[in-house]
Amino acid sequence: MLFHEAVQLPCSDPVHETTLTESDIEDLFSLINQTRDPASPGSGSQGSNRAVYSPEERKLRRMQSNRESARRSRYRKKKHVENLTSQLNRLNIQNRELKNRLASTMHHYLLLSLHNDLLESESVALIAKLSGLCANLGTMLSQ
Repeated sequence: MLFHEAVQLPCSDPVHETTLTESDIEDLFSLINQTRDPASPGSGSQGSNRAVYSPEERKLRRMQSNRESARRSRYRKKKHVENLTSQLNRLNIQNRELKNRLASTMHHYLLLSLHNDLLESESVALIAKLSGLCANLGTMLSQ
């Protein structure tokens, strides 16, 4: 139920006479109904501006507000892309450094593996030589 339907308009009684005309009262009721209508767009902090601005002014203000919001959104998106690009560059550098470290470690592993193979073959040769010396010593002691 609209607000002005529940209220009687002033009658011609001198006690109820006001300086407002009937159209002024209707305009006031329409403003009251607009601010109390929960489905009306823009309700909230701008509700008090309705009485001050004409519909054309409100439309222009809304367009300006939308432009400003779009500008802020573009700025946030630009900053986000810049941050992602910066992060991508950092990760590419880190990836390159890790690949270099892996290649160096693999090279070091191969060198150590070759050295280990050399030491193992020397160990086998020394064990064989020691075994031969032990056999010679055993024969010399048994004679």
